Amino acid sequence: MMFGKGGMGDLMKQAQQMQEKMAEAQRQLAEAEHVGQAGAGLVEIVMTGRHDVKRVTIDDSLMSEDKEMLEDLLAAAVNDAVRRVEASSKDLMKDVAGGVDIPDGFKMPF
Repeated sequence: MMFGKGGMGDLMKQAQQMQEKMAEAQRQLAEAEHVGQAGAGLVEIVMTGRHDVKRVTIDDSLMSEDKEMLEDLLAAAVNDAVRRVEASSKDLMKDVAGGVDIPDGFKMPF
């Protein structure tokens, strides 16, 4: 394969720039916080882009409900937060990839 003047050097420079953009995107994703909710906001989960739960908020009105209902609302709020993290990750990676859709199921390496 033949490269024109500066072809290989330009290609390497573009690859380096893409790698830097990817690293910055990964940092942004890891630090971002997403809120998942259930029960019309009565249960709220704050999750980072690394899927770490930072905070759980349960409205006082739920404290008199049965344990099973509260567990279901917590699970639903966590699932909502996970979906929001995944959507944000996909959108940011699409931006980094220059508008190319990232395949479903693609996982960031962190």
